[in-house]
Amino acid sequence: MKVLSAEDVRRLVPMSTAVDAVRDAFRELAAGHFVLPPRQIFGDGAVLVMSAYHTPTGTAVVKKIGIALDQVPAIRATVIWTGNGEQLVADGGSITTLRTGAVVGVATDLLAHADATRLTLIGTGAQAADQIRAVLAVRPITQVTITGRSADRAATLADQLATEFPEAKFTPGTNIDEAIADTDIICCATSSATPLFNADALPATVHVNAIGAFRPTMRELPRNLLATASTVLVDQREAALEESGEVIDAIKAGALRETDLVELGPALSNPPTPQGRTVFKSVGLGPQDWAIAAALARA
Repeated sequence: MKVLSAEDVRRLVPMSTAVDAVRDAFRELAAGHFVLPPRQIFGDGAVLVMSAYHTPTGTAVVKKIGIALDQVPAIRATVIWTGNGEQLVADGGSITTLRTGAVVGVATDLLAHADATRLTLIGTGAQAADQIRAVLAVRPITQVTITGRSADRAATLADQLATEFPEAKFTPGTNIDEAIADTDIICCATSSATPLFNADALPATVHVNAIGAFRPTMRELPRNLLATASTVLVDQREAALEESGEVIDAIKAGALRETDLVELGPALSNPPTPQGRTVFKSVGLGPQDWAIAAALARA
């Protein structure tokens, strides 16, 4: 049995590799090559257990997550991957942020304009940095605005990433409407229970990723954005209908229909044509964890 730390995960699977691995995993999901037991949720989302079995290779992954939003880090997890006579036990926190960033990279590559250069991140928590890394892996971003409730945390994250990506200009702030008014791509990575902005504050053409809200009681995106977006992309329709507060709210209000939801896996083979505003809403799936764990096993 091999035990891998967070540092091992980062060293062995860079973001570009993670994006490619997660993209391939969603193609495999669309082809029906995964067995996905229902996610187990305990304590109103305080503890989650996710698993996935890849039938062509006979490999499987199980992840246990503990979430405490009042702690740092908020997510503590362990991933176990098994197959081909091997077993890996890896730090699940780093895998979770890496695979969540990676799926945003896949969706952004699918929907954002190829020449997008401006990115706005809303949120400064554990998921934030990998959101930026993922978008920079698939688009020629030169300007990044980081906004959050704490000006100090936004500035600290901006300084950290400016060292990592010297080709981009990083600007911290706390005014969300100002930050999203003139941008090409937005990433939302918060635990907000209410929408972070109104659709009227957005540019006419923009791609929006939302990965922070993972409970039916949480919402990062406004109802009127989902109602008017040309494409509402989700990692999986069934998961979004059960866990995405934004999607559940919009459907209950009649602003969105279940059939309006486009699943990521099939969209990779039949890409939608991006027009105006587009949205990607992710709640996270087991094949994403499998993808990173399998990449670790190969490495």
